[in-house]
Amino acid sequence: MHPGISITSYIIFTALIILMTNLCIKDAAPRLKRRIYAVYIPAVSLFALLPVAGAMLQDSKIKFLLQKWGNIWLGFYLYYLGTLILLLLGWVIGNLIRKTILKSTTRTRGRPLMLLISIITGLTVMVYGMIHAQNTRVVTYDVTIDKTVGDQKKMKLILIADLHMSVNSKHKTIQKMVDLINAEDADAVVIAGDIFTSSYESMDDPDRYAEILRGIRSKYGVFAVYGNHDVEETLFGGFPISPISKAFRTKQMEEFFLDAGFNVLYDETVMLNDEVQLVGRVDGEKAGDGTAVRKSAEELLKDIDSEKPVIVLEHEPIDFANLKEYGADLALCGHTHAGQIFPGNLIVPFFNENAFGYKVVSGLQTIVTAGVGFYGPPMRVGTDSDISVVNLTFQ
Repeated sequence: MHPGISITSYIIFTALIILMTNLCIKDAAPRLKRRIYAVYIPAVSLFALLPVAGAMLQDSKIKFLLQKWGNIWLGFYLYYLGTLILLLLGWVIGNLIRKTILKSTTRTRGRPLMLLISIITGLTVMVYGMIHAQNTRVVTYDVTIDKTVGDQKKMKLILIADLHMSVNSKHKTIQKMVDLINAEDADAVVIAGDIFTSSYESMDDPDRYAEILRGIRSKYGVFAVYGNHDVEETLFGGFPISPISKAFRTKQMEEFFLDAGFNVLYDETVMLNDEVQLVGRVDGEKAGDGTAVRKSAEELLKDIDSEKPVIVLEHEPIDFANLKEYGADLALCGHTHAGQIFPGNLIVPFFNENAFGYKVVSGLQTIVTAGVGFYGPPMRVGTDSDISVVNLTFQ
């Protein structure tokens, strides 16, 4: 996405808010109008600058503070603007019905109330979403793979993804995630990328995060792949506005993965208990070197043992048909956040073969976790943060 396009679109929508505000107060009392022009519109304009400044400034404490509050503002902005548009649209339709069908000449009022309702709705949903986003739940999937694994008939994996540790994340949320994982006594923990939110420096006390993550316990270890946000790049409201050619993974990021105790898989395969093949795939959007170059499914799986289970771990839920064709039995992914905030949860299924949960796609069993964290607005509305327990049965 070109930075000029995304920021310009945001400015246009912000101007739309001001225009709709003028429409709402057109028939208001002069005293109320003066207060809105003197306080409300300047306040909206000031808050609207937060995410823009957070995207444009160089890395600093001020930049990260602006990003933090800018992301919160965007959460309010989404539901405030949406509510205001719906109310005004309803008012326009009501007027048309009143004039054309009912033939009434009575003027309808109450538009200043629409402004108040929109503000209250935006604030209410924002607060709810921020609180709900911190409540990680455990989701369980039972998966059968029609291959034998010696004497071992079962294996438990924990799938997590999209921690998105950044300006709005909290150590206690990651600690809660670790506690939930350890309570499951898993054979292995797999992480489907996006530990960061396109920045290392924006994290508050990275060493503390690494220390917490080192506390994850499992029989065979913790295995991870990188996601499309595990690179340094410029974000606006959580979305990249710099080209892929500038999206590089830094040495600090790579060292963090190691410090956290992750076994990083970069288009490579490891064995779990000498029987189950876990294949970690490079992200299909950003390889971390300024490109999107990675092995094809055929290259990735050419050396697998087709008699033994093959589990592919990658960030984005894509390329399922090819993975199945070349021998994969199960794909574990993240990336979608299950849509994160309404109406995103209704939209993402149209753009993903599996947007969330368990689904057989092109004959391949797939599981996509909603993730633990969030990008942009630090909210969850209509979705849950989760860790996924995958109970495998071999036969």
